[in-house]
Amino acid sequence: MAHFDLEEQEKLAQIKHFWKQHGNLLTAILVVALLALAGWWGWKAWQNRQATQATALYEELERIAADPGADPDGARLTRALADMKDRFPRTAQAQQAALQVAAVHAQAGLTQPTRLEAARAALQWLAEEGRDQGYRALARLRLAGLLLDAKSYDAALAQLNADFPAEFAALAADRRGDIYLAQGKKAEAGSEYLKAWQGLESQAGPGGNYRQVVDAKLAALGIQPPAAAPAEVR
Repeated sequence: MAHFDLEEQEKLAQIKHFWKQHGNLLTAILVVALLALAGWWGWKAWQNRQATQATALYEELERIAADPGADPDGARLTRALADMKDRFPRTAQAQQAALQVAAVHAQAGLTQPTRLEAARAALQWLAEEGRDQGYRALARLRLAGLLLDAKSYDAALAQLNADFPAEFAALAADRRGDIYLAQGKKAEAGSEYLKAWQGLESQAGPGGNYRQVVDAKLAALGIQPPAAAPAEVR
């Protein structure tokens, strides 16, 4: 029994020695780990609160957009978007709100030209501040369209000079073609339409329907798209 007691005492002495040497370091590591975990949970909770509040505000914005008669000049809609941008600028809801508000203002702009500026402002904010590349690309395409309608050709082309995700490159080329055509630059327009035609998917793919639109634009310019390469015989 004395032998086992001695071994236990030696092990206890080793533990005490180890703790004396490294105890402060281990305590510090544990405290840092616990603080990091608490911070992560706090950040997740903050994100969830942000998403919940942003969703509620977005739903209110949707209700305003759905009842144009209650907001004849679009002022309530503009204020709702400003609130969203001020409180939740980094959320997906804010980006979706900018697209929706711009669409409503642009539609109203057919009879109320002053609302077109509000539409352009919403899209400009999203193009510059949006976190998602897809939303930014959509904003630039739509903003370029509004600027084209206003005959602000240089400003419209400037929106399309930004880097676009691959899935939006063909649409950007098509919009550049529209701008060049409006300027009477048929050669440049044809070149851009060809880029769009080549960038869109085959007729069987989801881009097929829009490719037919580009086909019509090329035909109007007397341009025949290149024939597809023949399938390899095996």
